[in-house]
Amino acid sequence: MAIDDISTVQPHAAISISSVQSKLYPDTKVTDTSQCVTHVEQSKEDNEQFPVYRLYKRRFAGLAGFILLGLVTGMPWAWFGPISNDAARAFHISIDQVNWLGNIISCVYLPVSLLVPVFCSRFGIRRCAEVGVVTLLISGWVRYAGTITSLSSESAYTLLILGQFFSAISQPIFQVLGPKYSEMWFDLKGRTTATMVIAVANPVGGAIGQMLSPLVGTARESLMVLAIISTAVAPALFLIDNEPKSPPTYAGSKAPQSLHSLLCAMVGKVSPDDPAYMAPRERLDFTINTLLFGVLVGAANALSILSAQYFEPEGYSDTISGLFGATLLLSGVIAGVFTAPLFDRVLTHHLGITLKVLVPIAAGAWLSLIWAVKPDNTGGLFAIMAIIGICSLIMLPVGLELGAEVTRNADGSAAILWCAGNAFGIIFIIAEGALRAPATASPPYNMHAAFVLHGVFVMVVGACVVFVRAKQARREMDERMAEHLDSNRRVDAMPMDTLGTTSSGQSIKSIEKEERGSIQDKDNSIPLTDKKDIRADVIGTVTRPYS
Repeated sequence: MAIDDISTVQPHAAISISSVQSKLYPDTKVTDTSQCVTHVEQSKEDNEQFPVYRLYKRRFAGLAGFILLGLVTGMPWAWFGPISNDAARAFHISIDQVNWLGNIISCVYLPVSLLVPVFCSRFGIRRCAEVGVVTLLISGWVRYAGTITSLSSESAYTLLILGQFFSAISQPIFQVLGPKYSEMWFDLKGRTTATMVIAVANPVGGAIGQMLSPLVGTARESLMVLAIISTAVAPALFLIDNEPKSPPTYAGSKAPQSLHSLLCAMVGKVSPDDPAYMAPRERLDFTINTLLFGVLVGAANALSILSAQYFEPEGYSDTISGLFGATLLLSGVIAGVFTAPLFDRVLTHHLGITLKVLVPIAAGAWLSLIWAVKPDNTGGLFAIMAIIGICSLIMLPVGLELGAEVTRNADGSAAILWCAGNAFGIIFIIAEGALRAPATASPPYNMHAAFVLHGVFVMVVGACVVFVRAKQARREMDERMAEHLDSNRRVDAMPMDTLGTTSSGQSIKSIEKEERGSIQDKDNSIPLTDKKDIRADVIGTVTRPYS
C-alpha cells in the first residue's frame, strides 16, 4: 500500500491504528489514538464556532433611510408652532386647540414608543418601518383633507387632530429603533455616530418644519406642502433591512431582550444570572439619565410648540420666532456632526464626564431666558438658543448610548428615554399654557411666569447629574470579546510541510512508508499485507486554528 493511497483517505472518517491490527500479528503493541482523534475533532469544531464580525456597506443605505424618514416624521409636531395664531384664525379655533395639535403627538407617542420594542422583537426592524411609512402617508393626506373650506370648524379640527394622531404613530418608530439599528449594523468605531445622526434627524425635521410652515403660504397651503413631502419620502423605506448576515459586534449578535425584562430589572425583580440583570448602581444611573434626557427633550419640545406664544408678545414676528427654534436645533446638529465621531474614536469612555460638563451649561442657558426674553434682544436670544442647542443635541446621542450601555437593551432603553422626553414635554406645554398672562398684562399674554417654571425646573433636575457614574458595560464587553477573538485569530496556520503533515492532515512523523512495505508508528512496525480487507484510514490528525 503506497503512501499516496493513504493520503487519499477522507480525514473525517478517522480511526485509530488499532483498527488495522490483525490476528496475524497478535504480539504487536499498538497505542489506541481514538481518544486523541476525538479530542482533535472536538477542537476543530470549537474553532469553527468562533464568531465572525463583519461590516456591510449596506448599513449606510439603511442609515440614509432612517435619516430621511426621521426628518419628515419630525416635521408635524412643530409645524403649527410658528403659525399658531394664523392657524387659529384660519380654522376658527382657539390657541389652546392649536397647542393640542402638538400635544396629541406627545400623548399618543407615550404608549406607541413603549410598544415599538415589542413589535420589533416579533416582526423586525423592516416591518416596523413599513408601519411607520404607511401611517406617515395617512397622516399627511388626512391632515390636508381638513383644509377643505366647505367643512365646519369642528370637522376641520377633527381631521387635523386625526392627522396628527397618525403622525404620532410614525414618529416614535424611527426614533426608538435608532440605537437598535446602530447596534445591529455598526461596530464600536461608528455606533455612536450612527445613533447621533438618527437621533438628531427628528429634531432637525422639527426645525425644518418651523422654518417652512410660515414661509410656504397660508396655514391651509402649508398643510398641502407637508402632505407632498410625506409622500415624496416614502420610497426611503426600501433602503432599510432587518439585520446583517453577520453581526458587527458581540452586542449585535445577542438576542434582543424584551421591554418587560428591562422594567423588571429596573425594580430589582431579575436574578443576577439573568442577562437582563442590572446592578443597583446601574439602575440609579439609568433613572438619573432618564430624568435628564426627559427634561431636556421636553423643554426643547415645549419651545418648538410654544415658540410663537413665547416671543410674539415681546414684539418678535412669527418668522423670527420660528428661527429661534430652528437655531436651537440646527446649531446642535452642527455640533453633533463634529463631536459624535470623537465619542466613537477618542472620548470612547467619557460619556459620564460629557454629561457632567454639558448639562449645567444647558440648564443655566434655560434659566437665563427669564431675563433674556424682552423686546429688542434678538442677538442675545439667538446666542442663548445656539448654546442650548449645542449642549442639548450633543447630549441626545450620549443619553441614548448611555441608556443602552447600562441596560444592555438598546431599543427598550430608547423607548423609555423618548417616552420620558415626550411626557415632560406634555407637562411643560400644559403647565406653561396655564401660566400665560391675561390680556390686561403688560405686555398682553406674555409668558414670563412660564419661563420661570421652565428655567427653575430644568436647573433643579440638571443638578442630579453629579450623581451619575456612567459605567459603559456594553462597550467594555464588546471590547473584551473583540480582543479575545483577535488573540485567537493571530495564530496563523503554518504550512503543512512545516508541521510535518500530509495534505490530508496526517502526521508524517507517525506515518512512514518504508521501501520494504511497512507503516511505522513510533517504535512499533506493522508490515503491510496484500489482503484487501485491511486498510489504514488515518493514523494521526493535526488540526490548526481557523482564522
